[in-house]
Amino acid sequence: MTLEEIQAKLEAGIEGSTVTMDGDGCNCSTLVISPVFEGMSLLARQKMVLAAVRADIDSGELHALTIKARTPEENT
Repeated sequence: MTLEEIQAKLEAGIEGSTVTMDGDGCNCSTLVISPVFEGMSLLARQKMVLAAVRADIDSGELHALTIKARTPEENT
């Protein structure tokens, strides 16, 4: 699985998101910026990000994903 494929899934799964990826295809990190995170706890944000790639994690294509999830205001 490529970083571009992961990025596309995250952007499709999280409304209004901007996604930045780093690492390799099976062990990577992401910064997801979206206004939908407003008012959500860190855990809820991470669960939302993981839900977008859950099938890839369950299949073993994606082994590890480090997540930073922020609102646009938090990223300035």
